[in-house]
Amino acid sequence: MTVVDHLPPLAWTHAAGDAEFDPDDGELRLRAAAGVDWSNDAVGAPPVHGATMLGFSVPDHDFTLSARVEVRGSRTTFDAGVLALWADGDHWAKLCFEYSPQGEPMVVSVVTNTYSDDTNSAVVRDDAVFLRIARVGAAWAFHASRDGEVWDFVRLFRLRTPPTSVGFLSQAPMGETCDARFRDIRFSDGAPADLRDGT
Repeated sequence: MTVVDHLPPLAWTHAAGDAEFDPDDGELRLRAAAGVDWSNDAVGAPPVHGATMLGFSVPDHDFTLSARVEVRGSRTTFDAGVLALWADGDHWAKLCFEYSPQGEPMVVSVVTNTYSDDTNSAVVRDDAVFLRIARVGAAWAFHASRDGEVWDFVRLFRLRTPPTSVGFLSQAPMGETCDARFRDIRFSDGAPADLRDGT
């Protein structure tokens, strides 16, 4: 079991993955296996759940989880460092720092209620981006930020089956690996009072 400062106990949602935490600089590193992803293709391709999330049990109250996300080394299409929610194979969501087919790092979000609703957000011009998940009652909010202080609204949604785990994931659906780094990890009770005012 990987222990990360200031977080509840962490466990893998699927098979054990490759992770390490450096307490000196507060960095969590996840390395994806080749070809792994989560996808319930809306066009009808077979579901894919080869990636594994390192997460903790979803609290029964509002909370936020955020981190600065960076991918090191050469990148391949759709590789990503991810904050994610998992209930089961038909109900999950992820907020990604993903590499597009056009060769641009982007914020991408996927919400899955049987089929995946996949949408691209902003292109990221920096080496890293801050991502945030917030529980708001029965709903969930995704945000992204350049500096971890001013947050851009990405998406608000519900999952038909409430998620049981929240945490960190690395995916490499078309590559040999993805070296995702998570720093400035923050976990706190409560959600933003206004989801669209930058707080």
